Amino acid sequence: MESWPEKKTRICLSLALILISCVFAVKVLARPQVFVPDPITGYAIGGHDPVSYFVDGYPRKGSREHEYRWGGVEWIFVNEGNMAAFRRDPEAYAPLFAGCGAYALSEGFATAGSPFIYAIVDGRLVFFHSVVNRFLFVVNGSQLMTAAKENAARVGCTPVL
Repeated sequence: MESWPEKKTRICLSLALILISCVFAVKVLARPQVFVPDPITGYAIGGHDPVSYFVDGYPRKGSREHEYRWGGVEWIFVNEGNMAAFRRDPEAYAPLFAGCGAYALSEGFATAGSPFIYAIVDGRLVFFHSVVNRFLFVVNGSQLMTAAKENAARVGCTPVL
């Protein structure tokens, strides 16, 4: 039979191992470094055509007839022309920060950005978690963009391409 000090040591070691495992699991699972597909549609940015933000000025749902895989996920487009433009230069059209909310990144943490709350900042599509976050970011654009870029890699909001 084990004495109390031996049991206590074994329990403490087990708890330490569990804690260390949880820390590493959270770090790995906190934000995958890809464009995360929408859980309902399975497509990047909820099935919206990333080129439509630039061409039409608002998000448009893509068609399954025009699919292209890039950044670890399927993207769909309104038409063949938008898909061809994306294929030529996907980084010009894909949301900056892998779709993470830019204002939250400027503050040092990751949130999921919404494809409906966006802005074109310095020629790049940027998503935000809320309308208030978008306003605060756009008003203080260059300063917050610098901070967001500095924090993106640390919190896992840079896609592996």
